[in-house]
Amino acid sequence: MSGPETGLAPPSESVGGEIGIPGGLGTGTGLIGAFIDAIPRPAPPPRQDTVAQSKPPAPVVVKPTPVSSGVQAAKLIRQVNPVYPPLAVSARISGTVRLAAIVARDGTIKNLQVVSGHPLLTAAAVEAVKQWLYRPTLLNHEPVEVITQIDVNFTLSR
Repeated sequence: MSGPETGLAPPSESVGGEIGIPGGLGTGTGLIGAFIDAIPRPAPPPRQDTVAQSKPPAPVVVKPTPVSSGVQAAKLIRQVNPVYPPLAVSARISGTVRLAAIVARDGTIKNLQVVSGHPLLTAAAVEAVKQWLYRPTLLNHEPVEVITQIDVNFTLSR
């Protein structure tokens, strides 16, 4: 029910012109079109130069490859036994010192950290393991650094 007798415009005719968004914001005329045109729009992104800028390649960071303690123990060439600290002997302290080690490409111990163990035993374990030597671990026929866990056992003889 539209037309001149009702005072309503037919559906095809909108008051104030087009107000939809067929092609984007702000299309049309009239009061609503003016409001839509007044809405701030974000600035366009900065123009990218088409000429590729030469950046130096990012340095390749090679992380040590994790290797189980059993596999790494099989590659052990030289094992220096720790000197049992006299104070630990007199206090009847025994146990295992667990170390995290990075074995370098040449098989030497590069980095050594105490994971757990009695404080009276850790220094002796670290000093001994620093002298250990492993056969290099190969990956694709190339030596690589590996990270492994080393357990050093201290037992008192009876």
